[in-house]
Parts: sequence; C-alpha cells; structure tokens
Amino acid sequence: MGSTTQALSFLVETLFQLYLAALMLRLLLEAVRADFYNPVCQALVLVTDPLIKPLSRILPRVGPVNLAGLLVLYLLQVLALVLLLLIVGAPINPVVLALLAVMRLVRMLLMLYLVLIVVVVILSWVGQSFRHPIIPLIFQLTDPVLAPIRRVLPSLGGFDLSPLVAIIGIQFLIILLGV
Repeated sequence: MGSTTQALSFLVETLFQLYLAALMLRLLLEAVRADFYNPVCQALVLVTDPLIKPLSRILPRVGPVNLAGLLVLYLLQVLALVLLLLIVGAPINPVVLALLAVMRLVRMLLMLYLVLIVVVVILSWVGQSFRHPIIPLIFQLTDPVLAPIRRVLPSLGGFDLSPLVAIIGIQFLIILLGV
C-alpha cells in the first residue's frame, strides 16, 4: 500500500471515527437521560441532528433507545468500511461488511467506556469539584456500568474497585472481540 493510499485511508478512518464517536456519545447520553441543556450535549445534538432528525420522523424511539440514531450509526460505519475497502482496492463482501460494522461499533463502545472509566478514576484522585460541564456527563455515562459492579463487590473501607473490575471486563471483551 502506497503512502497516498495510507494517508487517504487514515484521513477517511479518522473523520468517520470522530463523527461516529460524537453520534455514539449522543445516543448514550440520550439513553441515560442526560441534561440536554448542558452545552456539551447541545454541541453533540447540533453536530448529529442533520443525519438523525430526518430518520427520527420515520423510526420511533423505543424507551431510551433512539432507533434512528442507531441506524445512522450503523450505516455510517458501513459507509466508512466501504470507502476504506475501495481506497485499498479490496473486494467487498456484504455479509462480512455487515458483521464487521457491528463488531467495530461494539469495539468503539467498549473503547469509549474504557476511556470514560479511566477519566472517572482520575477525577476521583484529583477531586470532582471541577466546574466543567462535561464532568457530570462522564459520571452519568459510567454509572450504568459501574453501579451494578458496586452492588456486587463488598465494601473495602472506602476503596471503590468497581472501575478496576469494569476495566478488566472491558479489556477482556475487546480481546475476545478481536477487531
């Protein structure tokens, strides 16, 4: 693969991954019913609404799940993979493409939670009194993952090992996924 092909692949991959991450964050924040008056949430809605809004008229919400957003997320991941395959000149197998798109989205979700949990750990060391609008969102996003672990783990005198257990579990799933 030549340097031009590598550079173009890098650019396409990066731009799609950034947008997919923003879209995934929006869907997760909707699922945890985050405060959408938060400026971070408003920015995510502003960036992702042009693709989600037209489909949201057709696809209903199912509880906290935005089906239109999920469909857009999946279709964009498929489009990114198709473009990458076209750039490198590889054959396109629709079945493999559909499965790979799902696997890459699951991997992205796991990586996103891995990063968020590490940020929660760092915030617990330096204090949670920062007044940045993203801080409460981070805790809202990680609570559905960490709270069930906290309920199962015994209390260790003020030490919260739930992030460690979650990180180990997420790393295990990423390795198991193999994408």
